[in-house]
This record gives sequence, structure tokens and C-alpha cells, in this order.
Amino acid sequence: MQDHTVEVDTSASESQFHFADNFNVVVPFVDRHIAEGRGEKVVIRTADGVSVTYAQLAENVNCCGNVLKGLGIEHGDRVLMVVKDCAEFFYLFWGAIKAGFVPVPLNTLLRSSDYQYTVEDSACSALFYSPEFAAEVEPALSAARIKPAHALLTEGSDHALSKLLTEAPTTLDVQPAAATDECFWLYSSGSTGKPKGAVHRHWDMVVTGVGYAQQTLGMREEDVCFSAAKLFFAYGLGNAMSMPLWTGASVVLFGGRPTPDTTFEVIEKFRPSLYFGVPTLYAAQVQALEAAPRDLSSIRLCVSAGEALPPHLFESWKEKTGTIILDGIGSTEALHIFISNQPDNAIPGTSGRLVPGYSAKIIDENGNQVPTGEGGQLYIKGDSTAAYYWNNPEKTAATMVDGWLNTGDTYRSDDNGLFYYEGRSDDMMKVGGIWCSPFEIEATLAEHPAVLEAAVVAREDDDTLVKPEAFLVLKDPSQGGNALTDELVAHCKDKLAKYKYPRWFNYVEELPKTATGKIKRFELRKLNEH
Repeated sequence: MQDHTVEVDTSASESQFHFADNFNVVVPFVDRHIAEGRGEKVVIRTADGVSVTYAQLAENVNCCGNVLKGLGIEHGDRVLMVVKDCAEFFYLFWGAIKAGFVPVPLNTLLRSSDYQYTVEDSACSALFYSPEFAAEVEPALSAARIKPAHALLTEGSDHALSKLLTEAPTTLDVQPAAATDECFWLYSSGSTGKPKGAVHRHWDMVVTGVGYAQQTLGMREEDVCFSAAKLFFAYGLGNAMSMPLWTGASVVLFGGRPTPDTTFEVIEKFRPSLYFGVPTLYAAQVQALEAAPRDLSSIRLCVSAGEALPPHLFESWKEKTGTIILDGIGSTEALHIFISNQPDNAIPGTSGRLVPGYSAKIIDENGNQVPTGEGGQLYIKGDSTAAYYWNNPEKTAATMVDGWLNTGDTYRSDDNGLFYYEGRSDDMMKVGGIWCSPFEIEATLAEHPAVLEAAVVAREDDDTLVKPEAFLVLKDPSQGGNALTDELVAHCKDKLAKYKYPRWFNYVEELPKTATGKIKRFELRKLNEH
């Protein structure tokens, strides 16, 4: 077997991957496309008119690796990235890996205190940031007790990355690595507590490329991928970079804020075949389509993750677009989706079945596997899961147990191998002594024609007994009031077990969410503490 190669045996009963002793993941994801004749194929198109071929990508990756080496940082050092979705994101990420450094993409929606924390926690040697984020990044750098030796803009100055790339050598020897060596980090969204740096290995992206991109989605070289979910977190990183590069496909990048109008404009202009979104955006897009049709005919398949997809949203999208949404569950720690619906078997209200290469078990509070049909904590196992959390052995020990990853989600499964989401483990509530899933109530509320989005949390009543409380975003905010509340109570009592209906209703302009689209229910719970 030649250096940096990987063989995939799809008939294997155990691990289907066989890696060379010397395996730097940049070779199969970037460099091999030149040898396979894709050099002149456009791999990246951006909404602002930039086009990059596979040959140009490989050259710029080399240039970027040389820029990083020229800064004098050492092998294994962290390179933080606060970078919008653009070609430079690709150059930095793969250039760092090829040169033997560890790229760490960060959420571009964070505030200065968050960046200060990750700068200090990672002890990074370099940080690159897009000019759009300077107002938050630069104060963080000034305040940080541990500062990187180098902090550079991606563009807009004489010492920016874009300028340095033009001056760097275009060839670069690949840094030797083992498939299990540390490759890149992704910080968790931090929906509760401080973000945690999940350490991923060289082989992790291969696992998602084979199991999800090829064997689940059927992604192929002819596909054009557009992800409304951004590159800085695991879902977007796979959708719009690693999986298209694994399959020889191409991507469309949009650096702005994804809204119904902006995403529809990108789809109509660039004609992607695969579209990746989150339930919040799909809900807004469905509402926009009710007002005016758009040309989405290029899309053969849509994907959703980040939050469970309500069944009514699946049906509404299919009715208006003629395409289905494949709902699935993934995580930063697992790198991408590990349970998913399939193109020929999409079942609304379920997360689908296991993606090839993964195992799952559902356990109770004592660690015992529950009978089929009963709910419990979902644990998964697969070769894409992070090796550990950086600088956090306690959380590593609690989350990564004997090769299994505690997802923090409550699930049940059936005899057909389908998995049903019942909420986050820490979002579940006992109402009248019975476990109650907030997602079930939210999905029922969202079925009402007046409701755009719903979030449900636990709240104690005057007797300190837990009951559900609802926070609602309405399609028409002027409808909020006692009459609608009465309607919604009746609707929930008709659709749910009687004890599950919300006792309090709050009509809000928007729901607090993480960058991945997950509802920050802990913020809603805090409102009850004041």
C-alpha cells in the first residue's frame, strides 16, 4: 500500500477501513484529485463570484502551509480560525494539516469573551480572522492572558493571509502522520457551560465521507452541495467541505447570514443538487414559499440536523418543493450524522436508522440497556468520534465511556431499527410523575397554523410541581393573546396525553439558539428564576 492511502471494504463485518502507516488526510481529500484528473474542475464557487478549481485549491493549500511554517510555529501547534465561509477557510484548514499543525475553526457568531476563553484554553500559536469579525476578535486578543504569537486577518491588509499566499512557495511536502494522530479540533457549541475542544483524528473525515456521504446520501462527483449551516461547526464542515472533497463533488459557499431570501437566491443562481439546512430555517423557508414560489428544481435531496425535524415540516416542505428532507442526528464529538433517514425510506417523526459504521445502545440511569420501545440515554460508537476533550479529563471520562459516546440525547428505538428523538436528557421533565418530552409538545404546537416555532421547558407551579411552559414565535405576531392561548390548549389536549399540555404561554419575537440551530432551552429556563 502506498503512503497516505486508504482502502475501503464495504463488505467487511468489522472496520471497513484500512489505512497506510503514513496517512495524512490531506492527500486523499485534496492532492489525489490532481492525479485523478479533476485539476481543472471547479470545486468552490462563492456567492460573491469567486471560483476555485481543484488544482488551484491544491496549490493554495501548499502556499498556506508554507505561510504557517514561515511564521515559525511548531509541529502540533493550534491554529485558530474565525473565518467566514470562503475559499480561505479551505486553504487554512487543509494547509495547516498538511504542514503538521492543528486547525481549530471557531463559531463566527461568538462574542469577545468567548474568543478570549478559546484563545486561552487552546494555547494557540496563531489566529486568523475575517475582517467582519474584528470587532469581537481583537478585544479578545487584547484581553487574553495567553496570547498567540501571530494574529492575522484573512484579507484587507498588507500582512493578511491573502497577500502572504501570493508570496509563498507553491509546493509543500506533506507532513507524515498516522491515521489516529490528532488532526483538528472543533469546539462544542457550548449550549450549557463553556465550550469543549473535541479532538479529532486524521481518519475521522474518511469515516463520515464513506458512511454518510457515499453510503447514505449517495453523494457523487456530479453533485453540487450548498449548506446553509456554516463551515465552522461539524455539520457544515462535512456538508460543504470534507464530504464533497471526499467524493470529488463541488460546493457553493455563502458567507452571509442564511435567510429564506438569501438561501433561495443562492439555490436559484448556482443550482445545487444537495441542500443542507436546519429545522428553524426550513420553517422560515416554508412560510416564505407560502407567499411566493421559488425555483428549487435543481435540488434532488435535502438534509436536516441540529434539532429534530417536526413531521408537519417534512410534509409541508415536500408539498411545496417536491423534495424530501432527510432528518438525522449528529454531534460535534461524532463529527457528523450517525443516525439518518435514507433517500428511499424517509419516515417523518424519526431520526431514521444507523449510518453504516456506527453502533448504538439506549441505556437507563443505572447503565442498563432498556427494552426496545423504552426511552433512555443514547450512546453511539464509531470511528469518527473524537479521541477526547482538550484539557478536560473529567468531561472526557463522563462522555466517552469504554469506546462509547454519550450523546446527551434521550431516544427510543423500535423493532424496525428506527430511532425516535425524545429530547435532550437534561431537557426531559416529569409531569405528574411521568417523563415528558419537550420535543413532542413542541412538534404538536408547531402543527397549529398560527405557530412558526415552539420551545417547551419545565417550570414549577405554585405547588413546586413541574409543568410544561411554552415559548412561541407566531407567523403573525398580532394573533397572540388569550383567544389563541385557549385554542392552543385545546389543540394540545386533543393531540397529546392530557397532562402534557403547556400551562403557560409566552409569545416572543425569536427563540434563543446555538449556531447549529439548537434551541437554548437553558436560557428560557433562566427566565423563570427571576
